[in-house]
Amino acid sequence: MMPPATLEIAGLLALAALVWLVWDSLRAREAAVAAARSACSAEQLQFLDDTVAIQSVLPARNSDGHLRLRRIYGFEYSDTGNCRHPGTIVMLGPKVLIVRLGATPARPPLRVIR
Repeated sequence: MMPPATLEIAGLLALAALVWLVWDSLRAREAAVAAARSACSAEQLQFLDDTVAIQSVLPARNSDGHLRLRRIYGFEYSDTGNCRHPGTIVMLGPKVLIVRLGATPARPPLRVIR
């Protein structure tokens, strides 16, 4: 059996790892929301619900070979305000790698009333 002090240290380390994971996930989510908002604004689209939803979290290596968490977030946007289209953000650690906006139908033509 392990001495009680060793169990306490292991418990504290597990708690610290959990706190770090939550803090790092909140920071990554804020970056993903900012990236989605920016991408929608650049394409003159409406960023719906002002939020992103986590779809996947996996360990991955960055270009330097360091282990990071690769997170994939989903969000929705609209081109006309009448429909919702899915978008995706891929992050590696705190860095945004990819922002994907799905295909949208052509905007309806403006009608001129005379």
